[in-house]
Amino acid sequence: MGGGSSPSKSQPAHSHLHRCNSSSVSLTQSLEEFWPLLTGLKWLHSGAVGLEHLLTPALVTSPVLLTNARGVYSQSLAEFALMSCHFFAKQLPRLMASQAARVWDVHEVQELRGATMGLIGFGAIGRRVAEIGAIGRRVAELAGAYRMRVVALTRDASKVQQDVHSGLLVSAAAIAAMKPTGVLINVGRGRTVDEEALIAALQAGRIRGAALDVFATEPLPSSNPLWGLPNVLLTPHCSARTGRFMFDNVQLFLDNLQRYVEGRQLLNVVDKTLGY
Repeated sequence: MGGGSSPSKSQPAHSHLHRCNSSSVSLTQSLEEFWPLLTGLKWLHSGAVGLEHLLTPALVTSPVLLTNARGVYSQSLAEFALMSCHFFAKQLPRLMASQAARVWDVHEVQELRGATMGLIGFGAIGRRVAEIGAIGRRVAELAGAYRMRVVALTRDASKVQQDVHSGLLVSAAAIAAMKPTGVLINVGRGRTVDEEALIAALQAGRIRGAALDVFATEPLPSSNPLWGLPNVLLTPHCSARTGRFMFDNVQLFLDNLQRYVEGRQLLNVVDKTLGY
């Protein structure tokens, strides 16, 4: 949102939406391409959490406020993460195969209770995963339903900016260090995981499996080996596409618009240098 004069603070924010014609931005083309036209822009809101497509040098160095949809997708992504834990613990592929074959295949399954979950990134999604499914020393105040042991993995603060720009948080070395019983679940960014190293580990059976909703290249090419691996749960970046996510997203924007109209601090202001 941009513009010149401030709207009246006596009216609700949605009543001012019609005034935003000159400052509303449709991101159907490169931001760099139409950036020179946005001379009155003061605030830019993204309905996504990832901002890689927006963080152009011009935007980063400008005084324009940038907000995102952080928190909107936390519940659905946390549910997907816990579902993925069940997928492997209860051997769902085996159960479905037995049902399809009409075979009474009695076998042992696992509880999630007592299992260890390492969270790389303890932001809105990571915290919601912990709230739903876990207890642990780092989140001892949270009453989890599954009583899993949570380890909130932290990074060296001096390397955070480097990680953001390189994008790689789970390297080949990290994958090699996983236990054979380990499962990698990614609901964040595909580029944060060394996909080639992950595929090699999965093919060799060095880790138990992976549940992936995001990938380095999307749509995932049909030639990618991940499609055919029996120890992979693969979803097409849709784990957050619930029946209500757009309503939550719009509500967040309207709440922020009301704050903007009233001159209050906006929610989810992004540090454009760090990218989050």
